[in-house]
Amino acid sequence: MSYPVTQEYIITAEVHNRIVRAAYMHRGYLADEAEIAARFSERTARHGIKTHNAIKALHLDALFGSAVGGCKPGAAIQELPSRYSAVARWNANRKLGQVVAEKAMMRAMELADQFGVGTVVVDDAFHYLWGGGYVIDAARKGYIAYTNCTAALAEVVPFGGRFPTLGTNPHSWAFPTTDAVGFPICIDWATSTVAMGRVQQFVREKKPLGAGWAVDADGKETTDPNRVAALLPFAGHKGYGLSLIDELTAAFIGGSLPSIRSRPTMGNPCEKHTCCFYFQCIVPDALACEGFALGRTMAENVKAVIADIRGHGNDNVLLPGEPEARAWDRSRQLGGLLFTGAEIEALASIAAEAGESFDRSLIAPVLEK
Repeated sequence: MSYPVTQEYIITAEVHNRIVRAAYMHRGYLADEAEIAARFSERTARHGIKTHNAIKALHLDALFGSAVGGCKPGAAIQELPSRYSAVARWNANRKLGQVVAEKAMMRAMELADQFGVGTVVVDDAFHYLWGGGYVIDAARKGYIAYTNCTAALAEVVPFGGRFPTLGTNPHSWAFPTTDAVGFPICIDWATSTVAMGRVQQFVREKKPLGAGWAVDADGKETTDPNRVAALLPFAGHKGYGLSLIDELTAAFIGGSLPSIRSRPTMGNPCEKHTCCFYFQCIVPDALACEGFALGRTMAENVKAVIADIRGHGNDNVLLPGEPEARAWDRSRQLGGLLFTGAEIEALASIAAEAGESFDRSLIAPVLEK
């Protein structure tokens, strides 16, 4: 049986997670690592994230991870001494990125509870995938949360340049606004015009790219996802500057040359080829200067500010994080995780690689009015 590539289908979280767990364990990861990876991939699917779901996660692992030593199953995180009580410094020792990121965000929350703000920096890491997933989870628990990381590869040409020396280098912020608007506002973006995961999605779904997104091997712009050699920063010099923030933050943490990241055969063999992570959580009342107009509380003030932004005829303005919140609600209403036909075939291939059963009778097309 084959599936139309763009038709949506429902698969239960249980079936999805069983396949993803089996795939990671087949590659040598420990049971607890595989469980966290599966649950994180479930989170991406529930939020409608196509660019960093299980398919992307396992693809990254195949290219740069467990098969080539870029990620080490069963590795232990080393907590390094820190002069500053509110800052934790970790060496991930190339442990699975999703596991490290989940633990790092949890530690940042614990530090914030104690000091008002908590920061965790991570060196020698393997990519953690969708930054929005970590900050949204923290915001649901009441924190203002932020993370950035250096991407697995330098795939982006700096503004005015011709050779890719930057990662797609995302920034992810989330705010505890569920009481105000029904979901955490999440500003989450790659600093390239498009994520490479979306290019891969467009390859699967046989769709063209937008103009100004990517270049081919000759440095010429292309809309053919199969010809993409490098990406362009969004908004020219602005996206370039934001991408540079991640590279400089990583440089202070201990990260090495971006042009050789995840390319261990390039450059001096003593150079590092791994990613760096930065996490920060803030307890909202740590920011409150108590001067809210008209005697409003902090929560009332946040709600009033959002209402003002969406007022004045802006009622239909979409808030960042709203599409993800809608996808989460839709997934819940339909009782499963939503994937296109192309993605179902990719999941079937993942199951086959792991020797896991893939019962196609459990895959149902979405039939919505």
